[in-house]
Amino acid sequence: MNSFERFCFNLLGNRMKAKRNDYAQLKNDLISARFKTPFEVYLSTAVVSAVLVGFGMAAVIGLITWLLRLPNLIQYKGAVPGFVIVLSQHSLVIGTIVITVFSLLVFGGLTFAAFLMYPGIEAGNRQRKIDASLPYAINYVTSMSTAGITPAEVFRLLGDSPIYGESSVEARYIAREIDIFGRDLIDALRLVSASTPSKRMKEFLQGAMASISSGGNLTDYFRNKADQYALENRQTQKQFLDFLALIAESYVTAMVAGTLFLIILQSIMSVLSGDNNPMFLYAIVYIMIPFGSLAFVVMISTMTPET
Repeated sequence: MNSFERFCFNLLGNRMKAKRNDYAQLKNDLISARFKTPFEVYLSTAVVSAVLVGFGMAAVIGLITWLLRLPNLIQYKGAVPGFVIVLSQHSLVIGTIVITVFSLLVFGGLTFAAFLMYPGIEAGNRQRKIDASLPYAINYVTSMSTAGITPAEVFRLLGDSPIYGESSVEARYIAREIDIFGRDLIDALRLVSASTPSKRMKEFLQGAMASISSGGNLTDYFRNKADQYALENRQTQKQFLDFLALIAESYVTAMVAGTLFLIILQSIMSVLSGDNNPMFLYAIVYIMIPFGSLAFVVMISTMTPET
């Protein structure tokens, strides 16, 4: 907790403790994202930051509005009510106040909304990373369990292996519950499965709990899950390759053949009409092709599975 967060907590911390039920989703997202900032500290920081950003942007925009006299640029045409004519004499003051208050609400609200959304976004990123690394982590767990290592030590070793990314982070939380808080393995698995953002990890941990509780062979369970996730990974990769082939065909059709056809057509029409300034041709070359290509890049980057 840095000095700014400490200041925000000292200012609003006691009030934010009463907001736990109102922001239950935010609390869950903070836990799933594995943020080290407590709920009261984070919410206090969000409120203070929203107020500071709102007032700061409102002051800047209000000053610009006053110096440039933007409200005086408004002109009234035709018949208008009498009170509008009276207020127009003070349009600079009224307009500046309205714009300043509007800026305060907009920028303050956007800042607070960004604070509320950020943990959920990070939890979603962690979910994708866990799902990507989980099959390899389970293979590691299976190997350790086959060698006769106890389940608690297996998760402890997985947590000490950073090559498995976010799956190792979840394993470290299991080891923390056991080593620091003195819980048994089943309680540790239950707590981490309840807070992990990945449904696949949740399913895996709950299955491990059931296998331990029923006295089943945990090694066989790990081996079956490793085979299952390996098969799912192959299917996911095949679906992505099929999707990538479809995107490639769409790009060639829309951004290569389509734009080439439009350029040729517009060039012929410009020659026939004697147009020396073909704006549509400029729009194709400088707007449609760059932004269309960028849209395809963003779409492929979004759909690409985590590696």
